[in-house]
Amino acid sequence: MSAVTETPDGPIEVIQVLFALHANFGAQELCGPLEVLSKALHKINDPSTKAFEITIAAPSAGVTSSSGLTIKADIDLPTAHEDLSEYDVLIIPGGDGITKVLETQSEPIPLISAFAKLQISDPSKERTLMSIGTGSLLFAQSGILQGLSATTHPDYYTKMEIICKEAARKGDLEQTDVMEENYVVNNARFELGEKLEENPFVYSKRPDGRRKSIARKGSNAWKESVKRRESNARRASLRLGGLRLITSGGITSGLDASLYLVAAMVSHESAQEVARIMQYTWNKGVTVEGIDV
Repeated sequence: MSAVTETPDGPIEVIQVLFALHANFGAQELCGPLEVLSKALHKINDPSTKAFEITIAAPSAGVTSSSGLTIKADIDLPTAHEDLSEYDVLIIPGGDGITKVLETQSEPIPLISAFAKLQISDPSKERTLMSIGTGSLLFAQSGILQGLSATTHPDYYTKMEIICKEAARKGDLEQTDVMEENYVVNNARFELGEKLEENPFVYSKRPDGRRKSIARKGSNAWKESVKRRESNARRASLRLGGLRLITSGGITSGLDASLYLVAAMVSHESAQEVARIMQYTWNKGVTVEGIDV
């Protein structure tokens, strides 16, 4: 599945992204992040250097959103499970259908758990798990948010807290800090840079303003992290094997979190260019814990 883009500076491996849908998903919670990632380039002036390859998985060949939009799936969920190790990013959109998924304990909850376990068993690869809106409720239900911080759609803060407390009771009693934030990032990956205060990703709480960072190494920096032995050792010591876990609030928060993902895995400049093309103002969230790995 791995795709490689050839450039004058050598090959750049395309980041593999899997969207896992459920019936009655939120259309904009899919389409917003999809638009952001599809426009991201490793080299902002070179259309041939696309950064992300998108695959959509669903329980049936066609899955319909709560607003009536039907999406054709690229693969079914059993295939997604079989090929899970080939993906770098798993994204779970929310939507009205989340309630039934919670009630039935159905997909994509098992897929979420499998992706988290995959990172724990193989921390040598950098992986990211991201939710849009109420998709984070499925993270809470699976128990992977214990000891971490997270957010969700504002209308569901209380429900999120209840699910997280129940997961803690069934697990090792570690609580989840449910934050009223735009998006929340755990186990971040980036080059810290010489001037920490200029890094747009290193914040324990939201400051009044942020300056543009020059700390990112740029294109394909995430692959360099995977190659370093010390990176693998430090990643293995983190919760969930160092799985980067991002939760976002409402629909536009999903855009913001997706721009963060572009900045973290490709470059800050690429994220800014995507925001410019979309005529969108990137509102940043919170990085709870960032380390230089």
